[in-house]
Amino acid sequence: MRRCLELARTGAGTVSPNPMVGALLVAPDGTVLGEGAHRTYGGPHAEARAIQAARQRHGPDALRSATLYVNLEPCSHHGKTPPCTDLVLDTGIPRVVVGTVDPFPQAQGRGIRRLRAQDVAVEVGVCAHACRRLNEAFFHHVTTGRPLVTLKTAQTLDGRVATRTGDSQWITGTEARTLVHRWRAELDGVLVGHGTAASDNPRLTVRHVDGPQPLRLVLDREGTLPPSRTLFADDHASSTVAVVGAERSPPAYAAPLTDAGGTILRIPETDDAHLDLPALLQRLGSDAGRDALPLQSLLVEAGPGLATALLRQDLVDRFFAFVAPKVLGTGLPVLRDLGITEMDDALAFAEQTWEPVGDDLLLRGYRRAV
Repeated sequence: MRRCLELARTGAGTVSPNPMVGALLVAPDGTVLGEGAHRTYGGPHAEARAIQAARQRHGPDALRSATLYVNLEPCSHHGKTPPCTDLVLDTGIPRVVVGTVDPFPQAQGRGIRRLRAQDVAVEVGVCAHACRRLNEAFFHHVTTGRPLVTLKTAQTLDGRVATRTGDSQWITGTEARTLVHRWRAELDGVLVGHGTAASDNPRLTVRHVDGPQPLRLVLDREGTLPPSRTLFADDHASSTVAVVGAERSPPAYAAPLTDAGGTILRIPETDDAHLDLPALLQRLGSDAGRDALPLQSLLVEAGPGLATALLRQDLVDRFFAFVAPKVLGTGLPVLRDLGITEMDDALAFAEQTWEPVGDDLLLRGYRRAV
């Protein structure tokens, strides 16, 4: 199953809104007959690739005594490809080991029940926690309709994200910045607030690693960012979504952005004149304003204002915080007031890990249990 997870990860950034799936067929003596992964949205599923590889190398008879390992329940419904359960039954595979049940409404154990009804031995729950964590964006989107929100911050030891003059480049080292680019390539979208767009003029592109470009989103409630911002004017403008207040006048960049293929997404404002963030996430989980595929995962590279707002409203699912071995003494804090007065009310994590990334440390904090 660990090998299934390794294979599944090769689809990160290219299979959404489908889940990442890896599969392999193993003979009774432990020989790996074939393996496969779901690589592209709409492309062959992992089970089909593994079965095809096993047939080509060992012939169809070898499958009749093999065990199929797969990190997610084989599908039993017609989508862009035929049901994998039909393929398993047609090949005569006698045993299937499944990491976790598929939460998708058209699945939810149906594939497992169908296999068992045809006398296939099915074992469920091997490395279940790791299997669910791997596809947590898929699980989260299926159950909530919203993208999984990963808040990324980078701070000094004394909790600063910039000097008192606003200089923030660079707090972390090359290794940390490269990892952030890997996240951009693997997640569906990356979001910044108005302040970050105004002060840093970010590109939000994938540059330090190979991978697909994410959808780029910028919050601009009043529509006051200048058209010269990189997000509106570079070669990736077609992948930019500017989020403005529903009743605001068209921003100055509206025409050139939409002409370039970009999008203006209008979201209601709250009574205290902020964008309605829950409404925004619900819309992004639908079609991101582009009448296209939903966003299952969102990386937020936020300044203090947006980071605080998301945490206050419990909209952060994963908090990935880099801590650099630097001290500023004064400057811009990573967060503003969260309204917490008692230590017992401090935000905590259901799971967390610390890991070195170059000279920096990275906290991966998961706000909710798997």
